[in-house]
Amino acid sequence: MSEIASLYPRGFLRSYVRAKVATDPVYNAVFESLHGTSEPVIDVGCGVGILALYLRERGFTAPIAGVDHDAKKIEVAKRVAASDGITFSVGDARAPLPMRGNVVLLDVLHYFTAGDQDLILRNAARAGGMIVIRDGIRDGSLRYCLTYVQETLSRMGGWLKAERLNFPTRESLRKPFDGEFTVEERPMFGRSPFNNYLFVFRRASSGTTNA
Repeated sequence: MSEIASLYPRGFLRSYVRAKVATDPVYNAVFESLHGTSEPVIDVGCGVGILALYLRERGFTAPIAGVDHDAKKIEVAKRVAASDGITFSVGDARAPLPMRGNVVLLDVLHYFTAGDQDLILRNAARAGGMIVIRDGIRDGSLRYCLTYVQETLSRMGGWLKAERLNFPTRESLRKPFDGEFTVEERPMFGRSPFNNYLFVFRRASSGTTNA
C-alpha cells in the first residue's frame, strides 16, 4: 500500500498517510466489511480521501462519495483520489446523506454534541444497508483518557478543525439502530493506546446475528 502515500504531496501529509495506512487497522476492517457489496459507499468525514484510495487499491469497485466539512482536505482528496466512481464534496455530517448506500463514519462522532450525534446516526440508518463506525468510546478507562488527551492535542495543533470533543458511549451509539439492525462490535486498538472500537450495523433482514 506504499503507492497510496506517494500520491500525496511530499512532507507532512505524505508521511501522515504512509503511517496511517501502515499502522491503522481500520482500513482493512472497513474493506472486509464492505467486500462483496456493490452498493455505493458514503464516507462521512472522508478527510483527504485515504479510505477511498485504500478500497480501490484492494479492488473494491463500487462508487464512493466522500463528504467532509474541511474544504482544504476535500481539495487534496480531489487532486489525489478523484477518478471514475469516486467523488468528494464539502458538506456537513449532520445533513441528510446525498444518496442511499453503505455508510462509513471513521472518527467523526466525537466532534459533535449528543443531539447532533443522534441526528448523524439516524441519517445513516435511513440511508444505509450497512453502517460502519469507528470511534473512541467514553467508558472511563485509561485508554479513553489517553484518547481524549491525544484528540485535544490534535485540535491544538490545527490538524483537526473541531469546536468540541464529546465521545459517545456504547449505549448512545447503538440506540438509533435498535430493532432494525444487528450489530457487530470489536476493539480497534491496533498498536495504539487509544480506546477505539469498530461497530458494524446491518439491517436485520441481511441475516447477520447480533454480537
